[in-house]
Amino acid sequence: QVQLVESGGGLVQAGGSLRLSCAASGMTFSSYAMGWFRQAPGKEREFVAYVSRYGDRTYYADSVKGRFTISRDSAKNTVYLQMNSLKPEDTAAYYCATRSGGTSYSVPDSYAYWGQGTQVTVSS
Repeated sequence: QVQLVESGGGLVQAGGSLRLSCAASGMTFSSYAMGWFRQAPGKEREFVAYVSRYGDRTYYADSVKGRFTISRDSAKNTVYLQMNSLKPEDTAAYYCATRSGGTSYSVPDSYAYWGQGTQVTVSS
């Protein structure tokens, strides 16, 4: 079955960087576009970034544009989220997901499989 495992979260000071990884298995990796979402306590899950099947198209939430970079490595079946210039408001659990299509890439319902999440905490 499809399995997504995120890693790389942690505690970092404001202005710092982290790189999240999402290792995929049980699927043909190049068949799926992928996305990163995040969810802070008491808030709804929100879109962060999207990468197309072959990595030729990327989209970002306005709140992270210019600071975060999504990429994928088909040889490793892994999607990455490089996060720079982190802010306290970036604190959340971060999830990767496989896109199943349908509605907009920024809508959680358009993603079929999800990882368990990795916590990112940014201190001020």
